[in-house]
Amino acid sequence: MDFDVPPALVEYLARLDDFIEREITPLQNENDNNRFFDHRREHSRTDWDNGGLPRDEWEDLLGECARRADKAGFFRFSLPKKYGGQNEDSGRGANLWMAVIREHLASKGLGLFNDLQNEHSVVGNFPDVIMVQHFGTEQQKEELIGGRLQRKVRITFGLTEPGHGSDATFMATKAVKQEDGSYTINGGKMWQTGMHKATHCFIFARTSGKDGQATGITCFVVPRQTPGIKVESYEWTLNMPTDHATVSLTNVHVPASCIMGPPEGGLAVAQAFVHENRIRQAASSLGAAVYCVNQSVEYAKRRQPFGKPLAANQAIQFPLVELATQCEMLRLLIRSTATSMDKMPHIEVEHKLGDKVSMCNYWANRLCTEAADRAIQLHGGVGYSRHKQFEHIWRHHRRYRITEGSEEIQMRKVAGYLFGFTGPKKEVVASKL
Repeated sequence: MDFDVPPALVEYLARLDDFIEREITPLQNENDNNRFFDHRREHSRTDWDNGGLPRDEWEDLLGECARRADKAGFFRFSLPKKYGGQNEDSGRGANLWMAVIREHLASKGLGLFNDLQNEHSVVGNFPDVIMVQHFGTEQQKEELIGGRLQRKVRITFGLTEPGHGSDATFMATKAVKQEDGSYTINGGKMWQTGMHKATHCFIFARTSGKDGQATGITCFVVPRQTPGIKVESYEWTLNMPTDHATVSLTNVHVPASCIMGPPEGGLAVAQAFVHENRIRQAASSLGAAVYCVNQSVEYAKRRQPFGKPLAANQAIQFPLVELATQCEMLRLLIRSTATSMDKMPHIEVEHKLGDKVSMCNYWANRLCTEAADRAIQLHGGVGYSRHKQFEHIWRHHRRYRITEGSEEIQMRKVAGYLFGFTGPKKEVVASKL
């Protein structure tokens, strides 16, 4: 395998950096916009008197950044050409390219160009578009994808429930088919991110079958203003602001045309974006870990307690050596896995590479939090303060050890492949029993 980054990708990163320097950094420096990124960031972003929701001026700034990135041709990079992206252009927009880009941006640290607390970046990630692209009707594609790219549509994802998290097959939300073919939905969802600005909700509900069965769950595209949808609360989290809603669904009536994907096969819709999302998120966690290590190395060379640099002490060197080594190994695994994903149809990834994607994701998230924690320790008091980015990185990336599939769930998947309970080894193991 050729481990060199393609020359075209190196050139693309240079163009991206130039755009950030010309367009985005000056925007961040305007009108005290740095308050959203320096030690004031959590307070500046959070409307504490409005349920802890994001402040409008914060989201407006993110929107202006995305608009400029879109105009420059970077924002839609990962999308197919018909949606303004470069996905079908000699590998551009594919998983390897996105992994390298995501690591590159995150390794720069926190800034308007890439703020993953909001899943915001000058190179956008579009899991909702992927879902609609693979499972939506032509009408749904026109309305949702077209509206999303014009910033007229914002979709929120309703899968997790107050009483059911990692195992979505135990779903209390029910949708009952009526005589005219329509459905009535009752139940509730939790951690429905982006609900405060949503125009549409992807609501997953059991339409048949029993608890524990993967089939019998249906995905409904429900307009936000449909009667019976109520935000009960926004959950305050380790990293504020919050846009994570707990939602009740009471006699929500929708037509059959709201179904997206195969009826009774909604979990396939929910899984449509998971592998691309996990490998890209792993690359971002890797980049953030690299940032923490690099900052720590530079500080250790400058800081001179007791008359000599911190960097002269093996107690300082060795933990950073271990983190740097893990970063190097993880980078190879991420890029190897992303390259393999690019060589097979989307639907084959789960069966052939699901374990490798999970390895990348759970280990990257853990590595990032360990690197941030080490950076805080090495920097001492200033590391503990909010004048450095490490506490923000730790708080944000700690979330990913729970969301996007908890690390325990992902380790269980790796174990399934390893022992032949699932994946390519399953048939071999079964034949020997």
